[in-house]
Amino acid sequence: MYIQSSDPTIEKIYQSIIGNQDMLVSSVIYGQRYSGKTSLIRKLYKGATWVDGANLKEVHKALEDSQKVVITNFEKVTNIDSLNFENVHVLALYNSKHFNKKLENKFAFIYHFPPLSQREEDIKNFSNYYIEHIKELLDAPANLEIDETLFDLSENLKSLKKSIYKEIMLKTLTKDELYRALYYNFVNSPLEENIYDTELKLFDKAIIDAGLKRFKSQLQVSKKFGISRNTLRKKIDELD
Repeated sequence: MYIQSSDPTIEKIYQSIIGNQDMLVSSVIYGQRYSGKTSLIRKLYKGATWVDGANLKEVHKALEDSQKVVITNFEKVTNIDSLNFENVHVLALYNSKHFNKKLENKFAFIYHFPPLSQREEDIKNFSNYYIEHIKELLDAPANLEIDETLFDLSENLKSLKKSIYKEIMLKTLTKDELYRALYYNFVNSPLEENIYDTELKLFDKAIIDAGLKRFKSQLQVSKKFGISRNTLRKKIDELD
């Protein structure tokens, strides 16, 4: 899956790579993992030979046998000096915030691919795509609201997609699915002392917080829950 980036830096990288594709030059794109650089290059280098930098033998073979080579995980190459880029078009993908300056003489073009957190328009584009795709997958209501403050960008596209999936899944669980989620959580968790009391407090907090959000006041919550306001206040104080 490839979504066209709206970021001007990535657009410049895109245009530059297109411009030098027919040249026998070496280029490297460095940036954080899962930032989208691999999907961009897959779109542009469909006919190239792809090799993993962790397998030095395969990298050497690709450089000898092919004229257009993409080397992924270039940071894992153990012997950079052994690589011969002459008469080969090479595009290396380097997973790191910073590029090793000792490697600068190996590449004619060096591009920095910014993380998703620095690409506001791309966050919107990708999140909208993921939201619609996951809503369809989970049969979620079209008008289901998604809290954007819960978007996780710590691992770029990977964590963004994961956080959206969890948000939609949690908001569409049936009671049977919720029961099974709790059941498996307890089965796989260590059975600590007082676990029954601890978990009941967790359920109490969840339902009281939900009641306050839904009914707006402690008075209305106490009426809906069938408990006194004093009991409700006591529970709120205990759970804070």
